[in-house]
Amino acid sequence: MKLNETKKVDTNLYELNITVDGEQYAKALDASFKKNAAKLNIPGFRKGKAPKSIVYKMVGESYFYEDAINSSYGDAYEEALKESGLEAVAYPEVELKDADGTQYTFVAKVTVKPEVTLGEYKGLKVERESDKVTDADIENELNAMADRNARMAEAPEGAKAELGDTAVIDYEGFVGDVAFEGGKGEDHALVLGSGQFIPGFESQLVGAHAGSDVLVTVTFPKDYRATELAGKPAEFRCHIVEVREKSAYELDDVFAKEVGGCQTLEEMKQKLRQSLQDYYDERAEMEVQDTLMRQAAATLDYTPSAQELKEGIDAQVELLKAQLGRKGLTLEAYLQFTGKTEQQIRDDAKPEAENSLRIQKSAERIALLEGLTATDEDYANELAAICRQNGLTMEQLKPHMNAQFEASVRDNIRMKKAIAFVRANADVTVVDAPASKD
Repeated sequence: MKLNETKKVDTNLYELNITVDGEQYAKALDASFKKNAAKLNIPGFRKGKAPKSIVYKMVGESYFYEDAINSSYGDAYEEALKESGLEAVAYPEVELKDADGTQYTFVAKVTVKPEVTLGEYKGLKVERESDKVTDADIENELNAMADRNARMAEAPEGAKAELGDTAVIDYEGFVGDVAFEGGKGEDHALVLGSGQFIPGFESQLVGAHAGSDVLVTVTFPKDYRATELAGKPAEFRCHIVEVREKSAYELDDVFAKEVGGCQTLEEMKQKLRQSLQDYYDERAEMEVQDTLMRQAAATLDYTPSAQELKEGIDAQVELLKAQLGRKGLTLEAYLQFTGKTEQQIRDDAKPEAENSLRIQKSAERIALLEGLTATDEDYANELAAICRQNGLTMEQLKPHMNAQFEASVRDNIRMKKAIAFVRANADVTVVDAPASKD
């Protein structure tokens, strides 16, 4: 490998002109020949047994260049990158310039970490809210738990179904007078208002009682997954087998035992108070750390590269997808509901992506200035934490533990240490929190 030239072409962007020749290329060509010649039909020879000169005469030497180049340019790039002293932040764009039987030359466009300068990050001032759990908080949480864990009981005879009740139904769907595939069910428990069935279906069962028959008329959405039904009017012939209504818990010792795992309601209140207080304290501390790092990042002389910004926006969009997934939604459904395009979502994500990059670069700079490192012990502890959080054994994690994985984990350790350093050296004033809470 020869690094012919290192040229700066833009902010944080360099071009490396690299030639691969000699033994390195010869080995790659030989491996390519062995791999690909075995696939060729050469008259008079079994596959893979024809002499190299005969094979070259039949298909040409250049037939083997592509595999040879693909298998060797990665190592050549890594060697050249190390020799150049550049620190890449993304995979390079590679362009082949020329190739023959003795060498090939390519150009790698490398996005590098920018040089950044950081202002003051010690002695930053911030207020920390002291949020105390109130009796009203406890009462609200107990009522919410009672509602979430409400038992379903058969409604009294003749009781009419309401939103929130469960209707146990037999049903069959028809388009015209023809029953359609997948449109029939028996003893199906449907929570009215849950949105489990297509729009307009559940609301037509409100007011029905056990034993009654209801004809539900709907129109399938135009984007319905079964394309043969999309946009078509249909009717469902439903029979109400049973109506079940919520039977809420009383806030008593029975509730404490069955829902809270406590012997008495008073014991449950005490545990809930401590749990809520821990949550409030953790939330307040996270807000303090976020505010401090935003203050530090505001002093940073740094402009992200186009590639860094793209990857930062990608990360924000993936975070949104994960948040939607926890609510049972997809990004496509969210776009449809909000009336936005994916490009608008990316545009909206840009400011927070920039801010996250600034905080990341600030933490990297602080770690460097303060000599904060990720030791082997830190790394081992972080791996153990990853296993605990994801329910994995170390053996299950090992297949994912390549060089890129380790670098990412160690970067995360240094970032945590940098944030902890800023927090430990900050001037934090404790103030009473506002009366209302989220």
